[in-house]
Amino acid sequence: MKKLLLLVAAAALMLTGCQQKQEPAPSFVSVENGHFVRDGKPYYYVGTNFWYGAILGSEGQGGNRERLVRELDEMKRMGIDNLRILVGSDGERGVKTKVEPTLQVKPGVYNDTILAGLDFLLQEMGKRKMLAVLYLNNSWEWSGGYGFYLEHAGAGKQPRPDEVGYGEFMKAMAAYATNEKAHQLFYDYVRFILGRTNRYTGVKYVDDPAIMSWQIGNEPRAFSKEALPAFEKWLAEASALIRSLDKNHLISVGSEGSWGCENDLGAWTRICADANIDYCNIHLWPYNWGWAKPDSLIENLPRACENTKQYIDQHLAVSDSLRKPLVMEEFGYPRDGFKFDLAAPTKGRDGYYRYVFSLVADNAEHGGCFAGCNFWGWGGFAQPRHEQWQVGDDYTNDPAQEAQGLNSVFASDTTTLAVVREQVQRMSRVK
Repeated sequence: MKKLLLLVAAAALMLTGCQQKQEPAPSFVSVENGHFVRDGKPYYYVGTNFWYGAILGSEGQGGNRERLVRELDEMKRMGIDNLRILVGSDGERGVKTKVEPTLQVKPGVYNDTILAGLDFLLQEMGKRKMLAVLYLNNSWEWSGGYGFYLEHAGAGKQPRPDEVGYGEFMKAMAAYATNEKAHQLFYDYVRFILGRTNRYTGVKYVDDPAIMSWQIGNEPRAFSKEALPAFEKWLAEASALIRSLDKNHLISVGSEGSWGCENDLGAWTRICADANIDYCNIHLWPYNWGWAKPDSLIENLPRACENTKQYIDQHLAVSDSLRKPLVMEEFGYPRDGFKFDLAAPTKGRDGYYRYVFSLVADNAEHGGCFAGCNFWGWGGFAQPRHEQWQVGDDYTNDPAQEAQGLNSVFASDTTTLAVVREQVQRMSRVK
Protein backbone atom coordinates (compact mmCIF):
# COMPACT_ATOMS: atom_id res chain seq x y z
CA MET A 1 0.00 0.00 0.00
CA LYS A 2 2.85 2.33 0.94
CA LYS A 3 4.53 1.60 -2.40
CA LEU A 4 1.30 2.40 -4.25
CA LEU A 5 0.96 5.72 -2.45
CA LEU A 6 4.53 6.64 -3.35
CA LEU A 7 3.86 5.85 -7.01
CA VAL A 8 0.70 8.00 -6.96
CA ALA A 9 2.63 10.86 -5.34
CA ALA A 10 5.39 10.58 -7.94
CA ALA A 11 2.87 10.62 -10.76
CA ALA A 12 1.26 13.71 -9.28
CA LEU A 13 4.62 15.47 -9.12
CA MET A 14 5.33 14.56 -12.73
CA LEU A 15 1.91 15.87 -13.78
CA THR A 16 2.51 19.09 -11.87
CA GLY A 17 5.86 19.49 -13.56
CA CYS A 18 4.29 19.04 -16.97
CA GLN A 19 1.62 21.60 -16.15
CA GLN A 20 4.24 24.11 -15.04
CA LYS A 21 6.03 23.79 -18.39
CA GLN A 22 2.94 24.66 -20.37
CA GLU A 23 2.82 28.11 -21.94
CA PRO A 24 0.96 30.66 -19.82
CA ALA A 25 -2.49 31.61 -21.00
CA PRO A 26 -2.44 34.75 -23.17
CA SER A 27 -3.35 37.93 -21.38
CA PHE A 28 -5.57 40.78 -22.44
CA VAL A 29 -4.01 43.77 -24.16
CA SER A 30 -3.75 46.70 -21.78
CA VAL A 31 -2.55 50.30 -21.90
CA GLU A 32 0.28 51.49 -19.68
CA ASN A 33 1.61 55.05 -19.86
CA GLY A 34 0.47 55.61 -23.41
CA HIS A 35 1.53 52.25 -24.84
CA PHE A 36 -0.09 48.89 -25.51
CA VAL A 37 1.13 45.95 -23.45
CA ARG A 38 0.53 42.31 -24.38
CA ASP A 39 1.77 39.36 -22.33
CA GLY A 40 3.92 41.73 -20.29
CA LYS A 41 5.68 43.20 -23.34
CA PRO A 42 5.17 46.36 -25.44
CA TYR A 43 2.80 45.67 -28.31
CA TYR A 44 3.31 47.44 -31.64
CA TYR A 45 1.62 46.05 -34.67
CA VAL A 46 0.82 46.07 -38.35
CA GLY A 47 -2.76 44.97 -38.89
CA THR A 48 -5.43 45.16 -41.54
CA ASN A 49 -9.16 45.52 -42.02
CA PHE A 50 -11.05 42.28 -42.56
CA TRP A 51 -14.64 43.41 -42.06
CA TYR A 52 -16.16 40.29 -43.67
CA GLY A 53 -14.42 37.79 -41.39
CA ALA A 54 -17.54 36.73 -39.47
CA ILE A 55 -19.52 36.20 -42.69
CA LEU A 56 -16.68 34.13 -44.15
CA GLY A 57 -16.62 32.06 -40.97
CA SER A 58 -20.29 31.12 -41.25
CA GLU A 59 -21.78 28.03 -42.85
CA GLY A 60 -24.64 29.93 -44.45
CA GLN A 61 -24.82 32.40 -47.33
CA GLY A 62 -21.39 33.87 -48.00
CA GLY A 63 -19.61 31.42 -45.70
CA ASN A 64 -16.36 29.79 -46.73
CA ARG A 65 -14.42 28.41 -43.78
CA GLU A 66 -11.77 26.88 -46.00
CA ARG A 67 -10.98 30.30 -47.45
CA LEU A 68 -11.11 31.91 -44.00
CA VAL A 69 -8.49 29.51 -42.63
CA ARG A 70 -6.32 30.09 -45.69
CA GLU A 71 -6.59 33.87 -45.30
CA LEU A 72 -5.74 33.76 -41.59
CA ASP A 73 -2.76 31.51 -42.24
CA GLU A 74 -1.45 33.86 -44.91
CA MET A 75 -1.83 36.96 -42.75
CA LYS A 76 -0.20 35.23 -39.80
CA ARG A 77 2.67 34.11 -42.01
CA MET A 78 3.24 37.73 -42.99
CA GLY A 79 3.16 38.93 -39.37
CA ILE A 80 -0.22 40.64 -39.64
CA ASP A 81 -1.81 39.79 -36.30
CA ASN A 82 -4.46 42.50 -35.70
CA LEU A 83 -7.73 42.39 -37.63
CA ARG A 84 -10.46 45.02 -37.55
CA ILE A 85 -13.78 43.23 -38.07
CA LEU A 86 -17.48 44.09 -38.41
CA VAL A 87 -19.56 42.20 -35.84
CA GLY A 88 -22.49 42.10 -38.25
CA SER A 89 -24.64 43.94 -40.78
CA ASP A 90 -28.14 45.22 -39.96
CA GLY A 91 -31.48 45.10 -41.77
CA GLU A 92 -33.05 43.44 -44.75
CA ARG A 93 -31.26 41.51 -47.44
CA GLY A 94 -31.48 42.32 -51.12
CA VAL A 95 -30.58 46.00 -50.74
CA LYS A 96 -28.13 47.24 -53.34
CA THR A 97 -24.89 48.66 -51.91
CA LYS A 98 -25.37 46.92 -48.54
CA VAL A 99 -23.45 43.97 -47.11
CA GLU A 100 -25.31 40.71 -46.80
CA PRO A 101 -26.21 38.40 -45.26
CA THR A 102 -27.17 40.48 -42.27
CA LEU A 103 -26.73 39.56 -38.62
CA GLN A 104 -29.48 41.70 -37.06
CA VAL A 105 -32.53 41.31 -39.28
CA LYS A 106 -34.72 43.37 -36.95
CA PRO A 107 -33.94 44.73 -33.48
CA GLY A 108 -33.39 41.68 -31.29
CA VAL A 109 -33.80 39.21 -34.18
CA TYR A 110 -30.46 37.61 -35.07
CA ASN A 111 -29.12 35.40 -37.85
CA ASP A 112 -27.56 32.48 -35.98
CA THR A 113 -25.32 31.48 -38.88
CA ILE A 114 -23.45 34.80 -38.65
CA LEU A 115 -23.14 34.44 -34.87
CA ALA A 116 -21.63 30.99 -35.48
CA GLY A 117 -19.33 32.58 -38.04
CA LEU A 118 -18.10 35.10 -35.50
CA ASP A 119 -17.59 32.31 -32.96
CA PHE A 120 -15.58 30.29 -35.48
CA LEU A 121 -13.52 33.31 -36.53
CA LEU A 122 -12.57 34.12 -32.92
CA GLN A 123 -11.69 30.49 -32.28
CA GLU A 124 -9.38 30.38 -35.29
CA MET A 125 -7.80 33.73 -34.45
CA GLY A 126 -7.18 32.54 -30.89
CA LYS A 127 -5.35 29.49 -32.20
CA ARG A 128 -3.02 31.78 -34.12
CA LYS A 129 -2.64 34.36 -31.32
CA MET A 130 -4.20 36.99 -33.56
CA LEU A 131 -6.27 39.85 -32.13
CA ALA A 132 -9.67 41.19 -33.16
CA VAL A 133 -10.95 44.75 -32.98
CA LEU A 134 -14.73 44.30 -33.22
CA TYR A 135 -16.87 47.26 -34.24
CA LEU A 136 -20.52 47.29 -33.29
CA ASN A 137 -22.14 50.03 -35.37
CA ASN A 138 -21.61 52.02 -38.58
CA SER A 139 -22.51 55.55 -39.55
CA TRP A 140 -22.49 54.51 -43.22
CA GLU A 141 -25.12 52.69 -45.22
CA TRP A 142 -23.10 49.68 -46.29
CA SER A 143 -23.85 47.64 -43.17
CA GLY A 144 -27.09 49.25 -41.96
CA GLY A 145 -25.97 51.06 -38.84
CA TYR A 146 -27.43 54.51 -38.16
CA GLY A 147 -30.13 54.19 -40.82
CA PHE A 148 -31.29 50.82 -39.48
CA TYR A 149 -31.68 52.14 -35.93
CA LEU A 150 -33.43 55.32 -37.05
CA GLU A 151 -35.98 53.39 -39.07
CA HIS A 152 -36.81 51.06 -36.18
CA ALA A 153 -36.96 54.00 -33.79
CA GLY A 154 -39.88 55.36 -35.79
CA ALA A 155 -38.05 57.94 -37.91
CA GLY A 156 -39.42 56.51 -41.17
CA LYS A 157 -37.68 55.10 -44.21
CA GLN A 158 -34.12 56.39 -44.38
CA PRO A 159 -32.47 57.50 -47.64
CA ARG A 160 -29.52 55.74 -49.20
CA PRO A 161 -26.65 57.55 -50.94
CA ASP A 162 -27.05 55.58 -54.17
CA GLU A 163 -30.58 57.00 -54.37
CA VAL A 164 -30.23 60.59 -53.12
CA GLY A 165 -26.48 61.28 -52.94
CA TYR A 166 -24.21 61.51 -49.92
CA GLY A 167 -25.17 65.08 -49.10
CA GLU A 168 -28.81 64.24 -48.45
CA PHE A 169 -27.87 60.98 -46.77
CA MET A 170 -25.60 62.71 -44.27
CA LYS A 171 -28.26 65.31 -43.47
CA ALA A 172 -30.65 62.51 -42.61
CA MET A 173 -28.08 60.61 -40.52
CA ALA A 174 -27.49 63.71 -38.35
CA ALA A 175 -30.75 62.80 -36.61
CA TYR A 176 -29.13 59.74 -35.03
CA ALA A 177 -27.14 61.78 -32.51
CA THR A 178 -30.29 63.00 -30.76
CA ASN A 179 -32.56 59.96 -31.22
CA GLU A 180 -32.68 58.31 -27.79
CA LYS A 181 -34.88 55.45 -29.02
CA ALA A 182 -32.31 54.58 -31.69
CA HIS A 183 -29.59 54.63 -29.03
CA GLN A 184 -31.54 52.27 -26.78
CA LEU A 185 -31.98 49.80 -29.63
CA PHE A 186 -28.24 49.92 -30.21
CA TYR A 187 -27.54 49.41 -26.50
CA ASP A 188 -29.75 46.32 -26.53
CA TYR A 189 -27.60 44.97 -29.34
CA VAL A 190 -24.42 45.74 -27.40
CA ARG A 191 -25.75 43.86 -24.36
CA PHE A 192 -26.60 40.86 -26.53
CA ILE A 193 -23.21 40.64 -28.25
CA LEU A 194 -21.14 41.23 -25.13
CA GLY A 195 -23.24 38.70 -23.23
CA ARG A 196 -22.44 35.96 -25.73
CA THR A 197 -20.51 32.72 -25.11
CA ASN A 198 -18.56 31.17 -28.00
CA ARG A 199 -20.23 27.90 -28.97
CA TYR A 200 -16.97 26.31 -30.09
CA THR A 201 -14.64 27.29 -27.27
CA GLY A 202 -17.12 27.68 -24.42
CA VAL A 203 -15.44 31.00 -23.56
CA LYS A 204 -17.52 34.07 -22.86
CA TYR A 205 -16.75 36.92 -25.23
CA VAL A 206 -15.87 39.15 -22.27
CA ASP A 207 -13.27 36.56 -21.21
CA ASP A 208 -11.75 35.93 -24.64
CA PRO A 209 -8.17 37.25 -25.07
CA ALA A 210 -8.54 36.92 -28.86
CA ILE A 211 -10.53 40.17 -28.65
CA MET A 212 -8.33 43.24 -28.22
CA SER A 213 -10.99 45.93 -28.30
CA TRP A 214 -14.68 46.64 -28.56
CA GLN A 215 -15.22 49.53 -30.91
CA ILE A 216 -18.38 51.61 -30.79
CA GLY A 217 -18.64 51.97 -34.54
CA ASN A 218 -17.06 52.35 -37.91
CA GLU A 219 -16.42 56.03 -38.48
CA PRO A 220 -19.15 57.31 -36.15
CA ARG A 221 -20.02 60.89 -37.07
CA ALA A 222 -22.31 63.63 -35.82
CA PHE A 223 -22.94 64.71 -39.43
CA SER A 224 -23.56 68.30 -38.31
CA LYS A 225 -21.87 70.78 -35.98
CA GLU A 226 -25.16 71.29 -34.15
CA ALA A 227 -25.30 67.58 -33.33
CA LEU A 228 -21.77 67.40 -31.85
CA PRO A 229 -22.79 67.79 -28.17
CA ALA A 230 -25.39 65.02 -28.48
CA PHE A 231 -22.91 62.93 -30.46
CA GLU A 232 -20.30 63.22 -27.71
CA LYS A 233 -22.93 62.33 -25.12
CA TRP A 234 -23.92 59.20 -27.05
CA LEU A 235 -20.33 58.00 -27.35
CA ALA A 236 -19.79 58.55 -23.63
CA GLU A 237 -22.93 56.55 -22.81
CA ALA A 238 -21.96 53.74 -25.17
CA SER A 239 -18.43 53.43 -23.78
CA ALA A 240 -19.75 53.48 -20.20
CA LEU A 241 -22.18 50.68 -21.05
CA ILE A 242 -19.45 48.56 -22.62
CA ARG A 243 -17.20 49.13 -19.60
CA SER A 244 -19.98 48.06 -17.24
CA LEU A 245 -20.34 44.79 -19.17
CA ASP A 246 -16.68 44.02 -19.80
CA LYS A 247 -13.80 44.86 -17.48
CA ASN A 248 -11.19 42.95 -19.50
CA HIS A 249 -11.08 44.46 -22.96
CA LEU A 250 -10.04 47.82 -24.33
CA ILE A 251 -12.64 50.23 -25.69
CA SER A 252 -12.16 52.45 -28.73
CA VAL A 253 -14.38 54.76 -30.77
CA GLY A 254 -13.53 53.94 -34.40
CA SER A 255 -13.26 57.62 -35.29
CA GLU A 256 -11.64 59.15 -38.36
CA GLY A 257 -10.26 61.90 -36.14
CA SER A 258 -11.22 65.55 -36.52
CA TRP A 259 -12.52 64.75 -40.02
CA GLY A 260 -15.22 62.62 -38.38
CA CYS A 261 -16.02 65.38 -35.87
CA GLU A 262 -16.98 68.08 -38.40
CA ASN A 263 -13.31 69.15 -38.48
CA ASP A 264 -13.48 70.02 -34.79
CA LEU A 265 -10.26 68.76 -33.20
CA GLY A 266 -11.56 69.84 -29.81
CA ALA A 267 -14.53 67.49 -30.10
CA TRP A 268 -12.23 64.59 -31.00
CA THR A 269 -10.01 65.48 -28.06
CA ARG A 270 -12.92 65.45 -25.62
CA ILE A 271 -14.14 62.12 -27.00
CA CYS A 272 -10.70 60.52 -26.64
CA ALA A 273 -10.21 62.00 -23.17
CA ASP A 274 -13.17 60.02 -21.79
CA ALA A 275 -11.93 57.69 -19.05
CA ASN A 276 -13.63 54.70 -20.71
CA ILE A 277 -11.82 55.23 -24.03
CA ASP A 278 -8.47 53.45 -23.84
CA TYR A 279 -6.86 54.56 -27.09
CA CYS A 280 -7.37 56.92 -30.02
CA ASN A 281 -8.11 56.17 -33.67
CA ILE A 282 -7.73 58.07 -36.93
CA HIS A 283 -8.43 57.22 -40.57
CA LEU A 284 -6.90 58.69 -43.73
CA TRP A 285 -8.37 58.67 -47.22
CA PRO A 286 -6.48 60.90 -49.69
CA TYR A 287 -8.78 60.07 -52.63
CA ASN A 288 -12.04 60.33 -50.67
CA TRP A 289 -10.91 63.59 -49.06
CA GLY A 290 -9.92 65.23 -52.34
CA TRP A 291 -6.14 65.14 -51.83
CA ALA A 292 -5.59 62.84 -54.83
CA LYS A 293 -7.51 62.75 -58.10
CA PRO A 294 -8.39 59.58 -60.07
CA ASP A 295 -6.56 60.79 -63.19
CA SER A 296 -3.40 61.88 -61.36
CA LEU A 297 -2.84 59.52 -58.43
CA ILE A 298 0.93 59.31 -58.94
CA GLU A 299 1.29 63.06 -59.49
CA ASN A 300 -0.82 63.82 -56.40
CA LEU A 301 1.14 61.50 -54.12
CA PRO A 302 3.43 64.24 -52.70
CA ARG A 303 0.42 66.39 -51.76
CA ALA A 304 -1.35 63.38 -50.25
CA CYS A 305 1.74 62.60 -48.14
CA GLU A 306 2.16 66.22 -47.02
CA ASN A 307 -1.49 66.49 -45.93
CA THR A 308 -1.25 63.09 -44.25
CA LYS A 309 1.70 64.14 -42.12
CA GLN A 310 -0.04 67.32 -41.05
CA TYR A 311 -3.18 65.41 -40.11
CA ILE A 312 -1.25 62.77 -38.17
CA ASP A 313 0.87 65.34 -36.32
CA GLN A 314 -2.23 67.18 -35.09
CA HIS A 315 -3.71 64.01 -33.66
CA LEU A 316 -0.44 62.67 -32.28
CA ALA A 317 -0.10 65.86 -30.23
CA VAL A 318 -3.49 65.12 -28.65
CA SER A 319 -2.67 61.45 -28.02
CA ASP A 320 0.64 62.42 -26.41
CA SER A 321 -1.11 64.90 -24.13
CA LEU A 322 -3.68 62.26 -23.10
CA ARG A 323 -1.02 59.54 -22.73
CA LYS A 324 -3.08 57.19 -24.86
CA PRO A 325 -1.90 55.13 -27.85
CA LEU A 326 -2.85 56.21 -31.35
CA VAL A 327 -3.78 53.72 -34.07
CA MET A 328 -4.28 54.63 -37.71
CA GLU A 329 -6.78 51.89 -38.37
CA GLU A 330 -7.90 52.80 -41.89
CA PHE A 331 -5.92 54.19 -44.79
CA GLY A 332 -5.90 53.38 -48.46
CA TYR A 333 -4.94 54.51 -51.91
CA PRO A 334 -6.46 53.39 -55.24
CA ARG A 335 -4.65 51.30 -57.81
CA ASP A 336 -2.77 53.19 -60.53
CA GLY A 337 -5.00 54.69 -63.18
CA PHE A 338 -7.96 54.19 -60.84
CA LYS A 339 -8.33 50.71 -62.30
CA PHE A 340 -10.02 47.81 -60.52
CA ASP A 341 -8.21 45.09 -62.41
CA LEU A 342 -6.01 42.93 -60.16
CA ALA A 343 -3.34 43.10 -62.85
CA ALA A 344 -3.15 46.91 -62.59
CA PRO A 345 0.03 48.21 -60.90
CA THR A 346 0.06 49.79 -57.45
CA LYS A 347 2.97 52.22 -57.60
CA GLY A 348 0.96 55.03 -56.00
CA ARG A 349 -0.44 52.81 -53.26
CA ASP A 350 2.97 51.33 -52.49
CA GLY A 351 4.42 54.82 -52.16
CA TYR A 352 1.62 55.96 -49.89
CA TYR A 353 1.81 52.86 -47.69
CA ARG A 354 5.59 53.21 -47.40
CA TYR A 355 5.24 56.85 -46.33
CA VAL A 356 2.48 56.18 -43.77
CA PHE A 357 4.35 53.20 -42.34
CA SER A 358 7.50 55.30 -41.94
CA LEU A 359 5.60 57.90 -39.89
CA VAL A 360 4.22 55.20 -37.60
CA ALA A 361 7.54 53.44 -37.10
CA ASP A 362 9.59 56.63 -36.69
CA ASN A 363 7.30 57.79 -33.90
CA ALA A 364 7.18 54.40 -32.19
CA GLU A 365 10.97 54.04 -32.28
CA HIS A 366 11.30 57.36 -30.46
CA GLY A 367 8.91 56.35 -27.69
CA GLY A 368 5.85 58.12 -29.06
CA CYS A 369 2.24 57.02 -28.80
CA PHE A 370 1.87 55.79 -32.40
CA ALA A 371 1.36 52.11 -31.66
CA GLY A 372 -0.13 50.52 -34.73
CA CYS A 373 -1.86 50.69 -38.07
CA ASN A 374 -4.51 48.66 -39.90
CA PHE A 375 -4.33 49.18 -43.65
CA TRP A 376 -7.53 48.96 -45.67
CA GLY A 377 -7.75 46.26 -46.40
CA TRP A 378 -7.29 42.54 -46.87
CA GLY A 379 -8.74 41.15 -50.11
CA GLY A 380 -6.43 38.15 -49.95
CA PHE A 381 -7.36 35.31 -52.27
CA ALA A 382 -10.63 36.85 -53.48
CA GLN A 383 -11.34 36.89 -57.19
CA PRO A 384 -13.75 39.76 -57.93
CA ARG A 385 -16.23 38.95 -60.68
CA HIS A 386 -18.05 42.28 -60.99
CA GLU A 387 -17.16 45.90 -60.35
CA GLN A 388 -20.34 46.19 -58.27
CA TRP A 389 -20.49 43.37 -55.72
CA GLN A 390 -23.29 40.86 -56.28
CA VAL A 391 -24.61 38.04 -54.11
CA GLY A 392 -22.41 35.00 -54.68
CA ASP A 393 -19.27 37.01 -55.46
CA ASP A 394 -16.16 36.64 -53.32
CA TYR A 395 -15.88 39.19 -50.53
CA THR A 396 -13.04 41.64 -50.97
CA ASN A 397 -12.40 44.34 -48.42
CA ASP A 398 -14.26 46.83 -50.61
CA PRO A 399 -17.83 46.95 -49.25
CA ALA A 400 -20.81 46.56 -51.54
CA GLN A 401 -21.16 50.29 -52.27
CA GLU A 402 -17.60 50.57 -53.60
CA ALA A 403 -15.94 49.22 -56.73
CA GLN A 404 -14.46 45.81 -56.00
CA GLY A 405 -10.69 46.21 -56.05
CA LEU A 406 -10.68 49.95 -55.30
CA ASN A 407 -8.72 49.72 -52.05
CA SER A 408 -8.31 45.98 -51.37
CA VAL A 409 -4.86 44.40 -51.15
CA PHE A 410 -4.85 40.96 -52.76
CA ALA A 411 -2.46 38.05 -52.30
CA SER A 412 -1.19 38.74 -55.83
CA ASP A 413 -0.19 42.34 -54.97
CA THR A 414 3.43 41.37 -54.39
CA THR A 415 4.91 44.86 -54.33
CA THR A 416 2.39 46.16 -51.77
CA LEU A 417 2.84 43.07 -49.60
CA ALA A 418 6.60 43.58 -49.69
CA VAL A 419 6.07 47.06 -48.23
CA VAL A 420 3.83 45.56 -45.54
CA ARG A 421 6.44 42.93 -44.64
CA GLU A 422 9.11 45.62 -44.30
CA GLN A 423 6.90 47.45 -41.81
CA VAL A 424 6.13 44.26 -39.88
CA GLN A 425 9.85 43.64 -39.47
CA ARG A 426 10.53 47.20 -38.40
CA MET A 427 7.67 47.35 -35.85
CA SER A 428 8.70 44.00 -34.40
CA ARG A 429 12.00 45.56 -33.35
CA VAL A 430 10.41 48.45 -31.44
CA LYS A 431 10.86 48.04 -27.69
